[in-house]
Amino acid sequence: MKEKILHQGRDISSATKVFMVMAMLVLAAVLPVFAKGFVLFQATQIMIFAIAILGLNLLVGFSGQLSLGHGAFFAVGAYAAAILMAQFELHYVLAIVAAGIITFVFGFLFGLPALRLEGVYLAMATFSLAVAMPQVIKLSVLEHWTGGSQGIAIDKPQAPFGLSINEDQWLYLITLTATSVLYLVAKNITSSRTGLALLAVKENPLAARAMGVNESVYKTLAFGLSAGFNGIAGSLSAMAVQYIAPESFTFYLSAAILVGLVVGGVGWLPGAFFGAVFVLLVPNLAESVSKGLSGAVYGGFLIAMIFFMPSGLSTCRHFIFDRLQRKSRHSL
Repeated sequence: MKEKILHQGRDISSATKVFMVMAMLVLAAVLPVFAKGFVLFQATQIMIFAIAILGLNLLVGFSGQLSLGHGAFFAVGAYAAAILMAQFELHYVLAIVAAGIITFVFGFLFGLPALRLEGVYLAMATFSLAVAMPQVIKLSVLEHWTGGSQGIAIDKPQAPFGLSINEDQWLYLITLTATSVLYLVAKNITSSRTGLALLAVKENPLAARAMGVNESVYKTLAFGLSAGFNGIAGSLSAMAVQYIAPESFTFYLSAAILVGLVVGGVGWLPGAFFGAVFVLLVPNLAESVSKGLSGAVYGGFLIAMIFFMPSGLSTCRHFIFDRLQRKSRHSL
């Protein structure tokens, strides 16, 4: 009898999760009807950062490899899409897909030599990549493609089939679609044999190798997938801002993606959305509190978050669903 009650409680909890997801998708889909201008732009940026944080979570949360340089992959995706659209007049959908593939290859190739590094040494290697990327973009050899310090300007995609929505609304819907698809991809990866192999490599590499898991393949695959997510995020960001330049991809971008991951919760995929909200909105809130000390206020918010929620907002997730399960048990 007890097992039956527990099983019913889990079913109710699962149904609650499905209902919440569907409700959020419906709200997100109708948001362009009510939100305009800067609010819609911020909502688009939140989803873009959520994609980037999802990618970093695949690397850090599921394969245990620490990266401080995912802003570099973000930059590669942004420039790949911008160059393909501005110079080759490629359709924006194909440009987004191409940016993901290019950054996947870039991340996979970077992951090969990074196999020799672990922990802080890997973090330093990725940190170097993030610091060097703006300077690499400015190289005279690449200036014909990247525009050097002047950057590249691109147009926002227009709605097809004569739809009566503006460019901001259409880009929001494109970003929402990309976010939903990539979240499902990440969810399927983490719940598949690949995800289990990545977790095994993270938790106990020696035992994973003894069970036949090819550590090198899965680590480099994690780097490639993580970079691909960030490349798609970068391509969408380039379209949203309509302009990219080397100064847009400093180390601060990599740090912001990492902060979003920590705040949302390492290893918890839905946390990417909460982390993105924190990274984009809390600095504005801190500036409204004190313009002169906005950095100190933002740091205070971050310290308080880590102090009270060491596991990020995933702590709230455990608390809320535990309460739901208890209520369902009492009601049964």
